[in-house]
Amino acid sequence: MAAARECARQPLGIPTTRANLRPDMKFRNFLLSLVYLLAVGCATTRPRPDPVGDYRAALVTARTNAPAPFARGSALETGALAQFKALFADLSAPNTRARVREVYAADAFFNDTLKTLHGVDAIEAYLIRSAQATESVTATFEDVAESNGDYYVRWVMNIRFKKFRRGETSRTIGITHLRFNTQGKVVLHQDYWDSAAGLYQHVPVVGGMIRSIQRRL
Repeated sequence: MAAARECARQPLGIPTTRANLRPDMKFRNFLLSLVYLLAVGCATTRPRPDPVGDYRAALVTARTNAPAPFARGSALETGALAQFKALFADLSAPNTRARVREVYAADAFFNDTLKTLHGVDAIEAYLIRSAQATESVTATFEDVAESNGDYYVRWVMNIRFKKFRRGETSRTIGITHLRFNTQGKVVLHQDYWDSAAGLYQHVPVVGGMIRSIQRRL
């Protein structure tokens, strides 16, 4: 709370909106202020997240440790992909508990565009929390492509939230980049997904702001 109050006292460095500005100018200045706050926030010593750097480092490690985890068309490949699909086809808490440790390696890297996680313990806890915050999360899988041990899974995800827009389904598309170890467990999971469309647009206030910005693009 003290940090929040200190942040509020810091000047934004953006011209204050004047009463005689046109409504569109006021809206523009509001958006600039919002973007500025989101981009820089309060000055802290905490290092900024580097999801691209984290992903690339994890990819190098995965490729080095298992350059060719299994042969194309092998039973191990088929089983590994089937385990992954079975987990995300029904991302409920019971199904997650039953399957997540069969899918992910102990030291797996995970990024779903919302969170970067390391290790199956953190992944399991996060997926269970996500499941408990929704009525249902299901994915249907439309295609799998492979290139030198990298797998790209194309899917459609349906989410029904508990706390907002109840009764409505958020339907989005995405791709997951996977690397497996020689035991057929995921060591790298990187999603390519529009989290604004899948989540943030459904959050009260935030969703309205996003849609307002989109209308002005």
